[in-house]
Amino acid sequence: MSTTTGVGPEAAARARGPAPADAWLATYRPVYVYQWPVRFGHWVAMFSILILIVTGLYIAQPYAGTGDVGGEHLLTTWMRFAHYLAATLLVMTALLRAYWLFAGNKWERLPALFPVRRRDLRNLLRVAKAYVTMKPETAPKYIGHHPLQQLSYTGIYAVAAVEVATGFALYGLVNPGGFFDTAFGWMGRLVGWPWLRLVHHGLLWVFGIFIPLHVYLAVRAAIIDRQGAISSILSGEKFVRIGERYEDE
Repeated sequence: MSTTTGVGPEAAARARGPAPADAWLATYRPVYVYQWPVRFGHWVAMFSILILIVTGLYIAQPYAGTGDVGGEHLLTTWMRFAHYLAATLLVMTALLRAYWLFAGNKWERLPALFPVRRRDLRNLLRVAKAYVTMKPETAPKYIGHHPLQQLSYTGIYAVAAVEVATGFALYGLVNPGGFFDTAFGWMGRLVGWPWLRLVHHGLLWVFGIFIPLHVYLAVRAAIIDRQGAISSILSGEKFVRIGERYEDE
């Protein structure tokens, strides 16, 4: 019993209400959304794309001359090696992600990544309207990717496929008649090598625009939705409101 107020510690704690952590746990529940192959592939792909952008810009227009022809050629050689290595890693993560479209959980499989279901196509306009009108509370709730994210990721995967295919075609020029020239070189012979190189270089800027936009929207979602949009790509868990209805649950 308190000698000053006459109220015991237990009664005082009840009067103050639940602690912030307890109140949070009473409002949200964890859901394991992204398994480790998806998280691992995401980070490998991110670093690979950043390396591809930097080295690709250098290869297109070498700007860090060393002062002597031999040294400059050596630097370009290392840039090309890093470019090819990053491209190989990116393809490996794409193969892993393609497999996980069938082996992953319901938020990682093919139907959850591409807006092909009638429900998602219908909600696509609702999500877009919520973004345009800046009223996120009016958008349908998703634990995984909502339809606008699904559509944007489908688009960036298509861009990445074209970027990789044109890059392999250009790589095949070093060994005419080899595997890469045989498998991908027909594109250069069809449209012309200068045009193919232009397409390959131009698509680089698509990634240059997508990456900061992707980061901004992820941070925005983490602040507005408070579901752990940023931390989920590290831990795999999102936190969803108890009692809330989610379209993909």
